[in-house]
Amino acid sequence: GAGKTTTIEIMEGIIAASSGSVVYKNNENQAKEVDNNISQQIGIQFQHTALQDFLTVKETLNLFASFYQHTLDQNKLIELCDLSDFLERDNRLLSGGQRQRLLLALALINDPEIIFLDEPTTGLDPHARRNFWQLIKNIKGQNKTIILTTHYMDEAEQLCDDIVIMDQGKIIESG
Repeated sequence: GAGKTTTIEIMEGIIAASSGSVVYKNNENQAKEVDNNISQQIGIQFQHTALQDFLTVKETLNLFASFYQHTLDQNKLIELCDLSDFLERDNRLLSGGQRQRLLLALALINDPEIIFLDEPTTGLDPHARRNFWQLIKNIKGQNKTIILTTHYMDEAEQLCDDIVIMDQGKIIESG
């Protein structure tokens, strides 16, 4: 209800803004003129994502890699997101933490400059949540820009360099 997901979806070019614009690399995208090439330059981990049934983790990585002109080396991606223990597992059989790590890998598969993570740790147990935090810190260490939405202040404190607090679509505090 704060407007976080809607704001992120406008920035990603998924939905049109009712007003204003998004500026990326000095290109201003008006509500109906979203640059189609931006999807090749950003990575998105949605709040809710359906994965194809009857595919393994490895097959899912291959499928998503086929959507992009440039991709990160898969071995590097598997190592970065700690996927090696379950590459041959069907997507339906993944634990919550494993599923989130796969979804993070899918957001990184095109080696994006900006990564949008929309409440990626919601529903994870504390151990899986902290493991996921470490993955995010590793990605930040590669000088990637991460835009993270979260309800957890401890998560924001651990992971964020800049914080914006929203209420009903308006920024009420930042720093």
